Amino acid sequence: MIVPMFKYSLLVFHQDFPLFLKDLQELGVLHIIKNENVKLEGLSEKLEQCKKLDQTINILEKREIEEGELIISGDPNKIVDDINEKLDLYDLIIQELTEQTKEYKQLEPWGNFSKEVIQELRSKGLQVRFYISNKKNYDQIKENYLTELIREEKNQVYFIILQPGYLRPNIEASEIKLPDHSLEEITRSIDNQKTKIENINRQIDEYASSSLRLLRNESRKIKSDISFEEASQQTRKELDEKVMILEGWVPRNKKEQIDQYLEESSVLHIERKPTPKEHAPVLLQNNKFSKLFEPIGDLFSLPSYSELDLTIFFAPFFMLFFGFCLGDAGYGLLFVIGAGLYKMKAPQLFKPYLSLIQWFGVATFIMGSISGTAFGVNLIESEISWVDGMKKYFLAPTGMFNLALIVGGAQIIFGQCIKAANQIRQHGFKYALNTLGWLFIMIGGLIYMGLINLSMASYSKTVIYVLLGIGGFFIIFFSDPDAGIGGRIGQGIWSIYTTVTGVFGDLLSYIRLFALGLSSAILGFVINEIGMEILSASKILGPIFFVVFLLVGHTLNILIASLGSFIHPARLTFVEFYKNAGFTGGGKAYKPFETIHHEKII
Repeated sequence: MIVPMFKYSLLVFHQDFPLFLKDLQELGVLHIIKNENVKLEGLSEKLEQCKKLDQTINILEKREIEEGELIISGDPNKIVDDINEKLDLYDLIIQELTEQTKEYKQLEPWGNFSKEVIQELRSKGLQVRFYISNKKNYDQIKENYLTELIREEKNQVYFIILQPGYLRPNIEASEIKLPDHSLEEITRSIDNQKTKIENINRQIDEYASSSLRLLRNESRKIKSDISFEEASQQTRKELDEKVMILEGWVPRNKKEQIDQYLEESSVLHIERKPTPKEHAPVLLQNNKFSKLFEPIGDLFSLPSYSELDLTIFFAPFFMLFFGFCLGDAGYGLLFVIGAGLYKMKAPQLFKPYLSLIQWFGVATFIMGSISGTAFGVNLIESEISWVDGMKKYFLAPTGMFNLALIVGGAQIIFGQCIKAANQIRQHGFKYALNTLGWLFIMIGGLIYMGLINLSMASYSKTVIYVLLGIGGFFIIFFSDPDAGIGGRIGQGIWSIYTTVTGVFGDLLSYIRLFALGLSSAILGFVINEIGMEILSASKILGPIFFVVFLLVGHTLNILIASLGSFIHPARLTFVEFYKNAGFTGGGKAYKPFETIHHEKII
C-alpha cells in the first residue's frame, strides 16, 4: 500500500532559519518540494568532490580488503588525489607492460642474443637478417645462403641469414624486424614493471584497509552539506526576505515526529492532505511477503500517489509464473535449500533477495509437482514404483497448456477489478462503469460455461442475456461519462473493438508460461539421456563423467531457464497485468531531507 502523505508549509523568521533547517535535517522526515525553475548555485565544486570520493570508495571496496584500524589524521582529499595518481601510474605501467610483453613474445623464439655483436657485424659489411618460413622453403634457402637455424616449431622455422652488402635476399620467407632491446633487457624490464605494480597494489590495499571509513564519512558529510544547501535555496523568501517559507511532504507514519518538533519549537505551519492534482511522493508499506517483490515493481515504475500499489496484487502471480516457467520440482528444492543455507552467512542486505529466491523455489516445486517433472525426469512416464500412486494427479502437457490460459484469464479479470477500484478511488463511481461492464461480460461468460457443464442450459441463456445487457449498456454509455450521447456511443463502440482484440491478445501471451516450462523440462530430459549414454560407455570412467556432465548440464539449464523464468513473468506483469489494471505509474519516491550519519570511528 501507499502511505498517506501530508503537505506541510513551514514559516520561519529569517534569523532562526539556519538553525531550524539543521534541526529539520536531523529530524529527517520532510520530503522537500523542489521548484524545478530554481537554479541551484555554488554546488558544482562539492558535487565534483563527492563524485571523486564515491568513485574512489567504489574502487577500494572492490578490492575486498578487510578493514583495519582507521588512521583518522589523514586528509580525505589528499588521500583521494594520491590514490588517483597511483591508479594513473598503474594504467601507464600496464600499457608499457603490454607493449613489452609483445616484444618479449617476438624475441622469445630467437633466444637471448647480443645486439652489440649484430651491430659490429653490420659495421663490417655483414647483414644479419631474421626470417620465418616453413620447413620446405627453408631447405631450399639454406642451399643458396649462409643460414643459421634458431628454432623449429612444428612446420615453422626461425632462422637468420648472414649476407655481405645491403641487397635483400629474394626468398620465400617473412623477414622479422626485432625490437631494439635484447631478450634479457626486456625480461628485466618486465620484472621491474611487475614489481612496480605490486607496490602500487600494496599501497592501495593499505588505503582500503585504513581509510575507507574516513572517505565514507567525508562523502556523507559532503552529501549532507549539499542537501542542506539545496533545501536552503529551495526556500521561498517573503516580506522583504524576513520570512522563509519551506514546503514538503511527511508520511502518516512519521507525522507525529514533526508535529512534536513543530509544537516544541513554536514554528508557524499549515498542514493538509494532498489534492487530486498534486503529485505527492510515494512511500510503499507492504507486508513481509509483498515487500520482497518491491524491487521487481521498481524495475518498471513506482505507482502514482493517487492510485493503488499493485505490489501486493502481482506478487502471488509473479511467484506462480516463475514456478510455471521453470517447472521442475527438483530445481525448486535446490532453490529453497541453497538460498536457505547461504542466508545463514549472507550480509543482511542480501537476505531479502535470498528469501525471494526461496519463494520462487516453493512455486517451482509446486508447479514441477503438478507437471510431474523433477531434475529432468518425466515422472508421468517413469517406472518408479512409489510414484505410481501420484500419477493420476499430474497434468499432461495439454493440461498445463489449459492451466496457463486459466491462470492468464484469472489475472486479466483480477486486473480489471483493480482497474475499477482505482477508477472509483481516483475519479468516482460513474467513471468505473465502463470497466464494470466488461467485468459483467467476462464473469457472465464464465458463469455461462459453468452452467452448461452442470447441465443447466435452461438457466444459462437467461443469465448470459442479463449480464450481457447490463455490461453492454455500461460499455456503450459510460466509456466517456463527460461526453455527449453521440460521443459516448462512439467511444463505447471503439472501446469494444480495442478491448476485445486486446484481451484475446493478452490471453494468448500467457501461453509462453506453458512453452517455457515445457522447454526447460525437455532440455533437462535431454541432459539425462546424454548422461545415461555416457554412463554406459565405460565401466570405469563412465560414472565419473556421468556425474560431472549431469552437474554441469543441469546447472546450465537452471541458469538459462531461471533467466527466462524471471524475464517473461516480468513482461506479463508490466504489460498485460498493468495494462488491464489501468496502471499509470510515474510516482516519485519519498526522499526525506535528512542528515547522513557517519560511521563510528575507532
